Amino acid sequence: MPMEYKLHIGCHLSSDKGFLAMGREASRLGADTFAFFTRNPRGGRAKELDLADVEAFLQYKEDEGIVTLVAHAPYTMNACAAKENLRRFAHEAMADDIQRLEHLPGNLYNFPPGSHVGQGTEKGIELIAQQLNDVLTPDQQTTVLLETMAGKGTEVGRTFEELRAIIDRVEHDDTLGVCLDTCHVWDGGYDIVSDPDAVLTEFDRVIGLDRLKAVHLNNSLNALGSHKDRHAKIREGVLPEEALARIVCHPALAGRPFILETPNDDAGYAAEIRWLREKWEEDHGKN
Repeated sequence: MPMEYKLHIGCHLSSDKGFLAMGREASRLGADTFAFFTRNPRGGRAKELDLADVEAFLQYKEDEGIVTLVAHAPYTMNACAAKENLRRFAHEAMADDIQRLEHLPGNLYNFPPGSHVGQGTEKGIELIAQQLNDVLTPDQQTTVLLETMAGKGTEVGRTFEELRAIIDRVEHDDTLGVCLDTCHVWDGGYDIVSDPDAVLTEFDRVIGLDRLKAVHLNNSLNALGSHKDRHAKIREGVLPEEALARIVCHPALAGRPFILETPNDDAGYAAEIRWLREKWEEDHGKN
C-alpha cells in the first residue's frame, strides 16, 4: 500500500530500555511510528548510544513496517534564552542529538523554538536562527522540525509567520521542517475545528505544506486562542473528537507521522490509536 494511503500513527514512548524495546512496544500498541525524548526531558544528560541496539532496531523497523520516527528535544533546551550558558547548553544538546540521530538516518528531530524571556520576538527569532545556522549541515540525514507553539508566556513560534521568519534566516533550510501541534495551534488562535482547510491553506501560504513533516495530535483543555498549552485526551478535550478525526483523514496531511502526546497510559494510547485507525478506515472505505 503506498505511504500516502496509509495512516501512520503512534505515541511518545520511554527510551529507557533502548530502541528495540520502543519498536516492540509501538507494535504492541498498534503503532507504526513513535516519538521519544533524546535525553531526560527535564535534564541535560543523554544515555550512551548502544549501537548494537540501534542496529537491531533498524532491522526490526524494516521487518515490521515502522516508518519515520519523531525524536523530541528536552524541554530545558531554549535556543533564545537570555543567559549565555543556557543558549550554550541548547547549542551543545542539539548538536549532540543530531549527531546521535545520524545513526538512525532519515528521521525527524522536533524542538520547541524557545522563549525569548523579555528580549522580544525579533531577538528570539534571531537567536534561534543563529543556533540552527551553527548546528545544521548540508549533508545531515536528520530533518529538524520547528514546533508550532501555543504562545504561552514569551514563546516564539506562536504564529506561522514567526516560524517562517526563522526559516528565512537559516542557510541550510532544506534540513528544516515544521511539526504542527493541534493543541498548540488551537490554543494559539487557529480554528482547526470550524475550518481546518483554512488553517492548512494559511500554513501553505506562509510556510508551505512541503515543510509540514509531522503532526502532534492532541486535544486541548482550553478555549480557542487561550495561549495556555494544556493537552487533553483525544476524546475528552474541548475539540470535538470528530474534528481531530477529520484532521487525521485530511488529504493535505497524508503520509505524515501523527504522534499522540495526550495524558495517557499504554492502554489509553492503544485505545486512541485503535479508534483513530477505525475513523481513518471509515473515511477511506477500507474493510
